[in-house]
This record gives sequence, C-alpha cells and structure tokens, in this order.
Amino acid sequence: MNDSSSQHARRGPWRQRLWWGLWSALVVLGLALGLWQWERAGEKRDYLAALEAAPHLEAPRQAPPDGSRLTLTGEYLADHTLFLDNRVVEGRHGVAPLTPLRTDDGRLWLVQRGFLASGAGRETPEVATPEGRVTLEGRWQVAGRGAPLFGPNREGQRLQRMQLDAWDLPFAHDGWLHLEAGPGRLTPWWTPSVMPPSRHLGYAVQWWGLALAALVVMLVGGRRLGRDRDGGDPRGPSRPPAVSPCHEESTR
Repeated sequence: MNDSSSQHARRGPWRQRLWWGLWSALVVLGLALGLWQWERAGEKRDYLAALEAAPHLEAPRQAPPDGSRLTLTGEYLADHTLFLDNRVVEGRHGVAPLTPLRTDDGRLWLVQRGFLASGAGRETPEVATPEGRVTLEGRWQVAGRGAPLFGPNREGQRLQRMQLDAWDLPFAHDGWLHLEAGPGRLTPWWTPSVMPPSRHLGYAVQWWGLALAALVVMLVGGRRLGRDRDGGDPRGPSRPPAVSPCHEESTR
C-alpha cells in the first residue's frame, strides 16, 4: 500500500464519524423541535378551551383566573394614564392608553383601552378619558414574564411593555383588563392567542419532514463514504487472490 492509500485509509474512519455525528445531531434536533411544536399546539388548545369556559366575574375580591370576563364599576384616574408604545393596527403606528380605574370599593385596576393612532413622533400622546362613574367589561390577563427589555421600560409617558411597577399605585391584582365594552374604549388590537394550534401542528410536520430528509441524506451519504473507504468496491475492501497448494509446490 502506497503512502496516499494509507493516508486515505486513516482519514476514512474520521470522515465517517464526522458525517454520522453531524447528521445524527440534525435528525435529533428536527425530532425535538417537532415534538416541542406538537406540545405547544396542545397547550394552545387547552388555553383556548379555558378561555371559552372562563367565568364572568364582577369586581372579584380574589385574583381572577387568566382569561376571565370582568365587570368593573368606578372612575378612571386620567392623570395616571401611560401609553404602551409601538402598536401597529392596519398599517397605522400608535400606542395603547393604559388608565387605572378606582372601583366603588376603593381598589385599583389597570385598564388597557385599545389602540390610539399617534404617528411615529415621540411627543406625548393625548387621549380623551371619560369622567365620572363608568361600568366596564373586558378580558382579564394575568401579568406574566414579557420579552427582554433593552433599556428602561418607561420613557416619559411611554412604556415598552405593560408592567405594573411603572405606576406607584397599589393595584388590586397582578394583571390588567383589556377593555371590550364601556366608556373610554378605543379600537381593539389585543387578542388572547396570537398563533392558533393548527399553525403549531404545521410547524411540527415541517420539522419532522426535515428530520426525515436529514436521515435519508445521512444514510445515503454514509454508504458512499463507506464505498470510497473500501476502494469503490461495494462488496468490501479488495484482498489478494488465494494461492492454491499445487501452484505453491510448482514454484518451489
């Protein structure tokens, strides 16, 4: 065996290990991501079912479940209005006014009132707020972990995300009401679920399809690498021809 053949033989097993390792990782990744999307679809179905079965409560004393429909009666605290920045509805740029409400029992609730077009400028928006006693209905959202913040949450009267600690007020519960009916309601922009379960199922099928394609490439390419290592003969490495005993006697 010459030097180039011996070097090729030494490199062969390492090339095969690298090939199988990389493609195996892709197959496992595709299967895992597909399973994750499948589970997300189940979670979304459960969430939407919980929304359908959510109770309708009137100024509850206990923390309302996520997705509950609430009825609140009280007065807006217009001077404490802040604006959730960077909302876009039908191509228009704007904000969402967030106004605290003091109910008849003295407790405070945060109300997300809808979309207010404000343009791309950074001046403080202006919104008309009803005075006096009002009755509101809407969907309750429990405060959760939001996207990472880059810089301070509050800039003047604008917020990057809804967060109760932007107000120095003792709110009744950790969450806010998305206003659906009542005075002060603006164009709605919020929906309880952005991505339907069917979309997650579609992503799961796509990931599993990619995993299957990676598996096929891994197997076909692995066979070709094996043939190259064995000198191109699919039956295996070449061997020297056997010498018969008679021929061996005649050569002596």
